[in-house]
Amino acid sequence: MDFDLRDKRVFVTAGPRESAGRLRSPLPKPVRGSMSATSTAVRWTHWPGKAPASLSMCATSRIASDAVNVPASPEDRARVRALAAIVGCDIHPVNNRRILEALRHEFSADDAAVHRWCATWINDGFEAIEALLAADAHRGDFCFGRAPTLADVYLIPQVESARRFKVDMGRWPLIVAVDAACALIDAFRRAAPAMQPDAA
Repeated sequence: MDFDLRDKRVFVTAGPRESAGRLRSPLPKPVRGSMSATSTAVRWTHWPGKAPASLSMCATSRIASDAVNVPASPEDRARVRALAAIVGCDIHPVNNRRILEALRHEFSADDAAVHRWCATWINDGFEAIEALLAADAHRGDFCFGRAPTLADVYLIPQVESARRFKVDMGRWPLIVAVDAACALIDAFRRAAPAMQPDAA
């Protein structure tokens, strides 16, 4: 089955009862690839996907095979997905713009309260990530191995968010070291918020 990410579309296998979702706004540049769908229903999902499973599917397809290291064993892939899920499921969802705006407008939270809210979830998540990194005796400069994986793709934007909310990163030297390693890679440098056309 072919797909074209020009329209932010990517095929993901879904359950037989799941209906098609809505398409979102287009990507600035097309990305093309193909994969086979094995289920009786297929749904469109947003690219980049909101869930680790969506990005993981793309990382293991031809789309990103040259850009992201995909561990060979199922156990190692599960470890990478677990690291990514801490950010994608435990930190980011409660710190996204929609939640922060609700805190400000529905609960009259000032900037200091919003920063404390964000720091709470970043602290908890980064403690877990730091512990997993420390427990991996074979890890290189990145979250897993000696090349970036999906875990790094999730972690680095969250590090930027932590700095924006004035979270002290000194408590997590391994995360700081991963951030420094990724900063040497052109793709990560170009993806930094300060490098975007709409950066103020």
